[in-house]
Amino acid sequence: MDWLDALILGIVQGLTEYLPVSSSGHLQIGHELLGLKTEGSLTFDIVVHVATVLSTLVILWKEVVWIFRGLLDKPLPSAAVEHNTSWWNRINDQQRYALLIIISMIPIGIVGVFFKDSIEELFSSIKVVGWCELLTAALLAMTFFYKPNEREKLTPMDALIIGLAQACAVLPGLSRSGSTIGTGLLLGCKKETLAQFSFLMVIPPILGEALLTAKDFMEAGPGADSTSSGVLAVGFVAAFVSGCFACKAMIELVKRAKLIWFAVYCAIVGLCVLLFL
Repeated sequence: MDWLDALILGIVQGLTEYLPVSSSGHLQIGHELLGLKTEGSLTFDIVVHVATVLSTLVILWKEVVWIFRGLLDKPLPSAAVEHNTSWWNRINDQQRYALLIIISMIPIGIVGVFFKDSIEELFSSIKVVGWCELLTAALLAMTFFYKPNEREKLTPMDALIIGLAQACAVLPGLSRSGSTIGTGLLLGCKKETLAQFSFLMVIPPILGEALLTAKDFMEAGPGADSTSSGVLAVGFVAAFVSGCFACKAMIELVKRAKLIWFAVYCAIVGLCVLLFL
């Protein structure tokens, strides 16, 4: 891999991590088109994933600070507790939000622990990417034709169902943001709330994935990956800058719920992969 390959793949990673088109699928397509080997690029994968996480923290830093400040707040006063018998109502908004994110992480945590090796085998087939892109297109199209009444707040059940969608999106070609946002819209979640939650809930799994990949790299030894520092730097900057743009743009797009064009795009990509790759 040279610096031009890193630039292209970094931009692809940064843009597609937040756009509902599947970053893993597009990276695999990119490797195919550039004639690159998918093996032996552990360090590069870590770098571009960390770059996209940092882009999320930059764009949504106010929300992240809001959550952490709320976690340190004292419990509600006894007078308020008397009027709120449910434990869910005894904690503040930030603590509830953090619990929703934790609930959403349960399904993908189970998948990562018990099915990681089986899922990685699917990345060897470009046809899986094509079919999953078509599935992403179908899900996004459903949000265009079915519009339930919106609800103001997310519930624990909403978080669990959206988390299940995120767990399914570990398949190459099935968009993580498309699955979580599309599922949330079908549940009737408010678009503005859903956009923020969908991107914040992605941070822990991406960090977890990066840490597991780093662990594998360290166990494999320094000779397992010969990617130069210059190539890594190009990939990092490209993924970070494009990730900032994509994250901010997707929040605005979700608010308008104009996802049908992404459905058309995913359908075209899926058909091209199945027919030509």
